[in-house]
Amino acid sequence: MKPEIHPDYHTIKVVMTDGTEYLTRSTYGKEGDTLNLDIDSKSHPAWTGGQQQILDRGGRVSRFQKKFSGFLKKD
Repeated sequence: MKPEIHPDYHTIKVVMTDGTEYLTRSTYGKEGDTLNLDIDSKSHPAWTGGQQQILDRGGRVSRFQKKFSGFLKKD
């Protein structure tokens, strides 16, 4: 194997959104750094089952809904 091509893995502390902490190995930062998460599996709607919200920028969603409003309706 070629020397010095592998990343430098070291131990860092990860702090979840609820304040829990754990140690893991990573290439992030330097040895002993702390990674504070803004979103994790305890707060993200994809894991918690929260309602998805669609941002309608420029009316794209409303135009789509108007165009295909009766496409699959059974009469």
